[in-house]
Amino acid sequence: MGIYPQPNDWQCGPFALKHALIMHGILVNENEISRRAGTHWWNGTDEIKLGRAARAYDCELQMVRKYDPEKARRELTSYLRRGIPSLLCIQDWSHWVTVVKEEKGQFILLDSQEPAVVKIATWGQLKHMWVFKQQDEYDEEAIHKFYDFHPVIPLFRVKTKARFSLARARYLRRSANQSFAQLWDEFVEDLLKICKPRTALSENVISLGEFFRRHELMILDQVEYWHGNIDRRAAEKILDNMHVVADTYGLVIHEEDVKRAIAGIASILTLWASSEFGVDPVYKPVKRKRK
Repeated sequence: MGIYPQPNDWQCGPFALKHALIMHGILVNENEISRRAGTHWWNGTDEIKLGRAARAYDCELQMVRKYDPEKARRELTSYLRRGIPSLLCIQDWSHWVTVVKEEKGQFILLDSQEPAVVKIATWGQLKHMWVFKQQDEYDEEAIHKFYDFHPVIPLFRVKTKARFSLARARYLRRSANQSFAQLWDEFVEDLLKICKPRTALSENVISLGEFFRRHELMILDQVEYWHGNIDRRAAEKILDNMHVVADTYGLVIHEEDVKRAIAGIASILTLWASSEFGVDPVYKPVKRKRK
């Protein structure tokens, strides 16, 4: 799972649907989507197959077609502003991508053919990739232009909807953060055990950023004390990644759960440090050699 490039030329459809589901807080492997859709290496996945797979996750894959580029832009943007990602079949209907956000005239795409997956495109760039041109069968000089997109609409009340931004997209595009993007789902799953989605009724809550402002040094000091030797900068990076994921999904900590959150994050960080640097014997006497 996570956000990483596709390993072949024919699985772009399942990857695109996976990325759309991630936006709705649904974490699923692209191979499972391929199985549900009936994806094959010789013919890929069309919108009918993707619609069947989407229904397996309680979502509807709609179809919107526009002939005017400006109307297509406005319609796509209206869905994105409601937090609904859309699948686009670009490059003359040969490759699936997911559009997840429009901000300041720029569009954030998840494109599994890109090394960084996360891609930022201007409207001009997106329009050029998106348009499908078809010659009129009765008039050789007439060319018809299509702008199709497929909103992925959940049929349930979404609790953890992702809110990407240009700043977060640029953060994930950095080469140093690609390994983090690959583990995106793991960070989400861990944080959902500690945090809760913010709702209109949420009271007495703090963001993970505020939580770390108050308690990060204490957590790092304690983990370093327990473990004996860790790369403190690497540990801080783990917490920074948690912060990015929590902000993307709007996850918060209730005041009465702060102590539990401290214990949970310290435990995760300790397990990470142990797997990364190894563990010295704990409560085990050192055997003395006989002279």
